[in-house]
Amino acid sequence: MAKTKNSAKQAQEGYNFSKETYLFWFEKMLLIRRFEEKAGQLYGRQKIKGFCHLYIGQEACAVGAVTALTKDDKWITAYRDHGHPLALGTSANAVMAELFAKATGCSKGKGGSMHIFDKSVNFAGGHGIVGGQIPLGAGIAFAEKYNKTKNLCICYMGDGATRQGALHETFNMAMLWKLPVIFVIENNGYAMGTSVKRTSNVTELYQLGESYDMPSEPVDAMKVEEVHLAVARAAERARSGGGPTLLEFRTYRYRGHSMSDPAKYRTKEELEAYKALDPIEQVRKTILEKKFATEAELEAIEARIIAEVEASVEFAENSPYPDPSEAFKDVYVQADYPFVMD
Repeated sequence: MAKTKNSAKQAQEGYNFSKETYLFWFEKMLLIRRFEEKAGQLYGRQKIKGFCHLYIGQEACAVGAVTALTKDDKWITAYRDHGHPLALGTSANAVMAELFAKATGCSKGKGGSMHIFDKSVNFAGGHGIVGGQIPLGAGIAFAEKYNKTKNLCICYMGDGATRQGALHETFNMAMLWKLPVIFVIENNGYAMGTSVKRTSNVTELYQLGESYDMPSEPVDAMKVEEVHLAVARAAERARSGGGPTLLEFRTYRYRGHSMSDPAKYRTKEELEAYKALDPIEQVRKTILEKKFATEAELEAIEARIIAEVEASVEFAENSPYPDPSEAFKDVYVQADYPFVMD
């Protein structure tokens, strides 16, 4: 994991991140982008079936948080979940095999696109029920506090999930118990195909935390630097016992809600305006301006990533499907003590 300075003063004084950090951001975001583009192609060829929600455009939301947290912190998100494990270090092979429903996938081929898990990188999964991961994220944070660790949980959700009652119940308990959790709203402007403005009187979504006296702020999540700084501030608060933070990551998805969504509810002008703010291209420009790498070196990184993604497809194609005997495994867990019912 790349190391960098976590000073909040950077937001005022200009970014002062290291070459190592910028190259980490570039490589991870580019890996997610090329992986998702390939996943979209494979879905069109019916190699990937079921639901499939791509992270194209939102890469900075996950990658910027990785450098602000530790390897012992826990992550949980919704069903747009390919990017987070890739950012954390799950192999492209394991994620692609999961999309193919193969036994070598990180969820043993049982989860598919919407339910990717990887305990080895503390990724507690993508969750298909809208908003279902919000109380789970608080529960993970409760466990960390109960066990007196300094770890936290970062809990991602889409803007549509903010309409769920579970969010408000969770916010209340998280603040009451000062849980070490960072709630992140990945606000890409549309809950499936419906604009935020058509679903709520509150369109500044970070304000939802203020009614619980939860520290809350909007973040320009097209800038990976701003994501890092905001998460670093929230992490410092959580580890010091200050409790949760709500961050509204203002981002944008370049593709539809899912592969079945033609996204006709938005204009081409809107899409192009956000593409001009592409987080990967912003980092590429900074790297070149600071002379952290040459154009040829960045092209070499991209070529390596493309090869990695292509290799993951071959790996998935050649992997076996789960044996039918696996159907009832990993459904229940044997408890360490008997339950007593009165």
